[in-house]
Amino acid sequence: MIGRQNSFNLINKKKLMKRIDAMVPTLKRSRVVDAIIKAGSGGVTISETRGRGSNPRPMVAGFRGTARYVAEYNRIDTITTIVDDSKVEKIVKTIMNVVHTGAKGDGKIFVSHVEESYDISTGKKGSP
Repeated sequence: MIGRQNSFNLINKKKLMKRIDAMVPTLKRSRVVDAIIKAGSGGVTISETRGRGSNPRPMVAGFRGTARYVAEYNRIDTITTIVDDSKVEKIVKTIMNVVHTGAKGDGKIFVSHVEESYDISTGKKGSP
């Protein structure tokens, strides 16, 4: 009877998934993606984004290099991956090891819960 109860709990237990969003300098995008995949993520989504944090904005050359101005926003990439809860610490440490320089502008990592997912092609609801 105990064996049946344990298997019942395993079947009904939701698979815990997390979403990791890493905002990193664009120049480090390829290294971060390669490292995340090697660390066990099934895939990533990359968004070329702009932001305004504590890092100074870069000086940018104008059209044909005739003028220079300070950019309104910094260019960064947001790399998103969905992983099992058990892989979060490894993925976060991997990203930090690749990107960390100790200087402002290294980026930010956000981790959030994924409640459920839907497969658009099949219309099925399930674990991510």
